[in-house]
Amino acid sequence: MNVQGDEPLLAPEMVDEAVRPLVENSEIVAGTLVRQIDDAADLSNPGIVKVVIDRAGYALYFSRSPIPFGRDLPTTEWVGHHTYYKHIGLYVFRREFLLTFSGLTQTPLEHAEKLEQLRILEHGYRIKATVTEHDSIPVDTQADLEKVREIFRKQL
Repeated sequence: MNVQGDEPLLAPEMVDEAVRPLVENSEIVAGTLVRQIDDAADLSNPGIVKVVIDRAGYALYFSRSPIPFGRDLPTTEWVGHHTYYKHIGLYVFRREFLLTFSGLTQTPLEHAEKLEQLRILEHGYRIKATVTEHDSIPVDTQADLEKVREIFRKQL
């Protein structure tokens, strides 16, 4: 399991959600969590990684840009006309695949987006993306840090 260091608000249940598909299906080599985006402002935030998933729940692509593109609609209406997902920085791997992944060369898309999970996809492997209702705030900016600090203050 890999929990990204910028994800201090992960709920313990999220670990179970991410692991469950690997327990239930031995063919899945890697998994992660995604959550539906409800706020149109999140689509333009490059700190929130967007994910497109296929009908079987596997990631097709990760991007810092809004994907898919809502052609013929103002950006403020995209969220109402399509389901968008954000990536949660939690990965689970089978041991054998983790050893394989660590030996894979970096790829052009990984370099372009600065997202290591694209290396997996570009080398032809699949990532199971489990939809969660739990949310998380990745800490990438000072403003993110202040939001998380405020959440922690309220919990005390």
